[in-house]
Amino acid sequence: MTDRPTGRPPTVPRPAYLGAAAAFAVCMAGTTLPTPLYGLYQEEIGFSELMVTVVFAIYAFGVIAVLLLVGNVSDTVGRRPVLLCGLACAAGSAVAFLAEGGLPLLSLGRLLSGFSAGLFTGTATAYVLELAPPGGRARAAFAATAANMGGLGCGPLLSGVLAEYAPHPLVLPFVVHLVLLAGSFAVLWLLPETVEGALPLRTARPRRPTLPPQVRGVFVPAGLAAFAGFSLLGVFTSVSPAFLTEDLGVHNRAVIGLIVFLAFFGSTLGQLLVPRLGTARAIPLGCLVLIAGLALLASSLAWTVLAPLVLAALVGGAGQGMGLRGAVGEIAAVAPSEHRGGALSALFVVAYFGISIPVIGIGLLAQPLGLSEAGLVFAACMAVLAAASGLYLLRRAPSAAG
Repeated sequence: MTDRPTGRPPTVPRPAYLGAAAAFAVCMAGTTLPTPLYGLYQEEIGFSELMVTVVFAIYAFGVIAVLLLVGNVSDTVGRRPVLLCGLACAAGSAVAFLAEGGLPLLSLGRLLSGFSAGLFTGTATAYVLELAPPGGRARAAFAATAANMGGLGCGPLLSGVLAEYAPHPLVLPFVVHLVLLAGSFAVLWLLPETVEGALPLRTARPRRPTLPPQVRGVFVPAGLAAFAGFSLLGVFTSVSPAFLTEDLGVHNRAVIGLIVFLAFFGSTLGQLLVPRLGTARAIPLGCLVLIAGLALLASSLAWTVLAPLVLAALVGGAGQGMGLRGAVGEIAAVAPSEHRGGALSALFVVAYFGISIPVIGIGLLAQPLGLSEAGLVFAACMAVLAAASGLYLLRRAPSAAG
């Protein structure tokens, strides 16, 4: 199977990349839609906090499996077929949650959600960049990463508001998402393909993401920053609702969804700073801001106070956003077009390991230590990793310049 050249078709309308970014956001919103609802599922089904983290991690492992097996398949069969398959998986996830038949169906819903995110993450990022008009690549890069983070943030906000103020809290959020998915399917169906000479979807074969030589020099620092940043987001989307409810006495699901949303909103704000900083400087500075966010998180856990947690969401999210956009920009800039989807997929493999492994660790430590103490251990470990990443990048910069 040979790689196909990619590029922007000459007749594409200028705002076409925004349509692809909107579909990207809708798909990613479905992956965090259950976040404020885990407490309701625990009441109805009855499972421990460890099982919450395991169900959450099933999603992350679904993402990783897809990225590893078919992460760069869109480079040969085209972007649109892969993204349409991702929307189908997202719809299947919503149906599984609507069936609400216990832990097995919840796990199936999370797995399908992971498949949808895995199919979208690298492919949609490359697709948005390729649909950008001439001279609009920087705006398209922001649109892609903002759609990723913005969609993830809107999921818990939407479900939290509907669960708190509308009837049928475990039904309506997923019905609304199915409607949005139908609209996204129509948008993607109308957009053009950007891979020239794309092969039929049936010819797709599992292939690991590959790193061409041009990418390898920037991949390690970019991957380390993505791992640390996504680990913080994993905590906010998996165990922060339990901490808010059990330790801080916050039972309003709309408020819980809003606080989780703030982490992704902070990520989007952090991404806005990157053009002024430059992608190379954005990654180490993002690590520094991320450490400040982790310190605020530790303060909230140690003293059981809400305000530092809100600030941790904004500050830590900003650090994650700076690091993510810097990493995506650095890799997209050096990757050949025919390997761009695979290189970005490889980056997100590392990032989603950051979501899954630390979150499971918190779930395991929560039983013997308690949720707050487990969170403190997490914050300390991630701060050390972020500091190591930042120092590595700062030391590498002079040698790279030389």
